[in-house]
Amino acid sequence: QVQLVESGGGLVQAGGSLRLSCAASGRTPRSYAMGWFRQAPGKEREFVAVISWSGVNTYYANSGKGRFTISRDNAKNTVYLQMNSLKPEDTAVYYCAATRGGNNYWTPRTIPDYDYWGQGTQVTVSS
Repeated sequence: QVQLVESGGGLVQAGGSLRLSCAASGRTPRSYAMGWFRQAPGKEREFVAVISWSGVNTYYANSGKGRFTISRDNAKNTVYLQMNSLKPEDTAVYYCAATRGGNNYWTPRTIPDYDYWGQGTQVTVSS
């Protein structure tokens, strides 16, 4: 099994920044993509960003392009999401997810692609 633990959420004013982290532990696959999703109250969980195992490929939802940056440190089994210029509409619980495997360049973007999920971290952006 793989455990994912997010951290770094909190309350920030509009225009501010936060950096989320997600550490994987347990029986991590040889290679796996990692992604971020979010879920606002009353809304479905949605894709935010993904990074391939190699770190070469990334993909962002339109909502975060130009403001969010995903990165990873495979030596630490950790993925990061740097969020700048935050808006009130970014308020949500942010979830980290990992695949069970995949090649070095895979960037999955849908919930069924992921096998492991963290417990979520709350991000609240005040206006």
